[in-house]
Parts: sequence; structure tokens; C-alpha cells
Amino acid sequence: MTNDQIETREQPIDDTPTGRTNMPTGRTNMPIGSPSAGTRPQRSVSPQAGCPTCGGSGGAADPSSNGGGTPSYVYAIGRIEARFPNLSAEKEFGQATGRIDTAGKTDRQTLHTVLSERANRYLARQLCWVLTIQGLETYLLVPRDPADIDLLVEAIRPVPDPNDIDVVIGLRGPIAPPEMCNGLMVPIVAFDQIYSFARNELIKAIPRPEKTTAAQFAPAAEDLFNRILQLTDNAGATDEHRALNYLAMRYPNIYAKAAELFGQSFSLTGVEVHPSALSSTRNIVDVIFSYTNRTTDFTEKFLVRCDMTEEFPFLVTKLSPYYDR
Repeated sequence: MTNDQIETREQPIDDTPTGRTNMPTGRTNMPIGSPSAGTRPQRSVSPQAGCPTCGGSGGAADPSSNGGGTPSYVYAIGRIEARFPNLSAEKEFGQATGRIDTAGKTDRQTLHTVLSERANRYLARQLCWVLTIQGLETYLLVPRDPADIDLLVEAIRPVPDPNDIDVVIGLRGPIAPPEMCNGLMVPIVAFDQIYSFARNELIKAIPRPEKTTAAQFAPAAEDLFNRILQLTDNAGATDEHRALNYLAMRYPNIYAKAAELFGQSFSLTGVEVHPSALSSTRNIVDVIFSYTNRTTDFTEKFLVRCDMTEEFPFLVTKLSPYYDR
């Protein structure tokens, strides 16, 4: 990933998806869950309400209609897994595997090899694709454009690595019916874009401030990234969580500021998101980062504003000092 793939402009931007750009594109070491029918892990998030217009596993109708209501957008960070929805799909996969030389490969490497074959792309459409967040099955993914099934296949890494990350941007629909994925009932997300990369790729791609050494900057950036991901119940479905996930992926200035303040003996003590006073016809939120001096207990706060009105968030104002009113 290059430095220009991280959002650095300080004015509203156009985040309209134009393919797999503007984000890391490394596709290695992704763990793929492909349990056979009847062996699905039992943990799942609680069902959420959604639209009634999303399609099945082969694609999705436009959920934005939502029965005339407000669309529910998702900007989620997790890991994509492939699952067999039923015994028939599992047996068909086994027959396709028998036609390919997989000697010496692990099960996950075999899955990657089989699905990467263009002649076997029909199998990718038969599988169900699950986004897990912090180990919990959170969403079932379907492409709004059937051609985007390739994004799911490319999210597969042949070798698992705990630092791999997938970012999913789309619209949340209804709870999946039991027959869709072997009894798994979580919200369906009709996605428009998926970014797949390793965490170290993101950290390395963030522009480092001139006065900060690499040894100082990398731990500071990783600590801030981890803090954002560990915020409670971040399923990327609320404006608060979407804003935090967007900033973590697309705005390097928050990492530069964290490294600068860590060097001045400050600790990150809070991250808050509130509706902005600027909101009127647009849905704008204020994201406030609080840093407290380890010696004096003095707290400094910094604000960045994001527009969350539509599916793709963008910056409204740059990171700047914030003072409580």
C-alpha cells in the first residue's frame, strides 16, 4: 500500500468505490473458516433489524429502499470466512478438489486453490461468506453486483495470520433465514467494497512525521489502531462506529498526533463521538481524542469532523485542538 492510498486531504473527499484502490491490497495469510455442514461454530451476535429487500446468497437487491425507511450503512472491520451452507455444496466442492493437484497443501490452501480457478467460480457463489468481528459471527456478506464475488475470493488467504484484516462497506439488510447458511441467523450485508490487507501493511503505509523515528511511530500507530478496534461492540453499523473505523483506515493524522503526544509523555485516555452542532441537512459527527499527561494529569483534546450521511464517510474538518464548552 502506498502513502497516497491513505486519505490525507483536509476537505471533503469523494470516496465513491472505483475498484480495489485507496487501500492495501495484500492478500496473504488470511484464515478461512470452512467447516462442513453441521459443524458451524455456535457463537453469534444478536439479531438486528434490517431491510426486507436484500437478496439471497447469489446477490442482493438494493437494500437502500428499506421499505421506504432510512438505509442502514455498514463500515466494518473484521475477517471474512467461507462456509459450506449445506451438504450438497460441500460434496460438490469435494468433487472439484479431486480434479486439482492439492498434494502437500493444507485444507485452507486447498480452498484457496480451488476457488481461485476460474472454472470453479460457481462454487464461490454457492458458499456463504461470513464476516467475524472479534471472533463473533456478525454479518453474512452478499455482493450488490454479482461480479464482485471476486472480492470475496480475493479475501481468502491460503495461510492464516492473526494480523489480517478485511474492511467491508455496504448496506445492512434483514436477518438471514436459517437455510441460507446452515442455520446461521445474523444480518445480511450487501457490500459495495471490500479491502483486504495485513495490519502491518497499514502501519507501514501511514506517513511518518519528520521528527518521529520509525521505532517511536510504529508502536504509537499500532496502539491507537488497537484501541479503536477494541471499543465495545464495534460492529461498524452505527454512526459512531463507522466514523471510528473510517478514521482508522483513511486518516493518518490521528496516528501522527498520537505519536507526537506519546513522545511528550501523554497517554490516550478517551475517544468520544458526538453529533456535531453543524448537523442540519447533513449527518455530521465530532470525534474527540483525549490525551492526558502522565505527570501533570493535564488533558488535551483534539477534534475531527466526519460526514456520515451516506454510505461512504468523508472528512469535514481536519484534526485540531478542542476545548470543552
